[in-house]
Amino acid sequence: MIYARVAGTGSYLPGEPVTNDDLVARGIDTSDEWIAERTGIRARHLAAPDVTASQLAYEASVRAIEAAGCQPSDIDLIIVATSTPDYIFPSTATLLQARLGITNGGAAFDLQAVCTGFAYALATAEKFIRSGSNKRALVVGAEVFSRILDWNDRGTCVLFGDGAGAVVLEASDKPGILATALHADGSHNPILCVPGQINRGSVTGDPFLRMDGQAVFKFAVRVLSEVAREVTAQAGVPLDAVDWLIPHQANIRIMQATGRRLGVPMEKVIATVAQHGNTSAASIPLALDHAVRDGRVQRGQRLLLEGVGGGFTWGAVLLEF
Repeated sequence: MIYARVAGTGSYLPGEPVTNDDLVARGIDTSDEWIAERTGIRARHLAAPDVTASQLAYEASVRAIEAAGCQPSDIDLIIVATSTPDYIFPSTATLLQARLGITNGGAAFDLQAVCTGFAYALATAEKFIRSGSNKRALVVGAEVFSRILDWNDRGTCVLFGDGAGAVVLEASDKPGILATALHADGSHNPILCVPGQINRGSVTGDPFLRMDGQAVFKFAVRVLSEVAREVTAQAGVPLDAVDWLIPHQANIRIMQATGRRLGVPMEKVIATVAQHGNTSAASIPLALDHAVRDGRVQRGQRLLLEGVGGGFTWGAVLLEF
């Protein structure tokens, strides 16, 4: 039987950290205390104006490929989860493919599920590998969310940052990804959305991120708890046998509330939101890579990755690292 295992991880954050105090100095009506108390965020990274999602993806991908001990030419599938692509088309994935010098004709495409994007992309890549059609996939979450923020809206602009995370997923005869669960309910789209578009060369609607914070909080805690139980039950693995919970890094309060509902202590939750804020589809692989590189995540451990995002989408991946 063919399984799919994570062979290597990588991440990248652009520029220097922008602290909460830095935002205050830029004229945003807020404070370090206000942001940190409500979200746990202390800093975020903001890409320079000429830096794109594909460039961030490239940096994270190079690190993941190196960690996997393979070459770019070994990659035969690329999936990039992003809500902030370089262009309408071509896809960010094909631009990344070109940056990596991959010319083997393997499939490359973008996937849009906002903050759940990486979980969706990882689950999708696993199906390709288990089918036997692909042997090694590069799965990336890359975002430049600073481009869609209203910097006059302190309720949203302080929450988000830019960055990228990546994993190399490869075929194996040993179990790796144990179970996946993906969901969506489009009826909740108004509580977190960017309700604008380009139409005949002009922006129509609202081009900035809009969010009902309280509604998002309640929805997120509920579905993250439900999908965690769903995916562990599917694999026949009790929650207390999971070594690390690696959730979407949106808000420390959401992570704390989800942990309480699941009976998972914060000592078993990977939380990096303080350092980079909410990086949407990049946040789970960023947190995973940081925990791998600082030695917390070890081979043989069980990891529960889960996310929730605008749409509304949510999902989880249970894997043995």
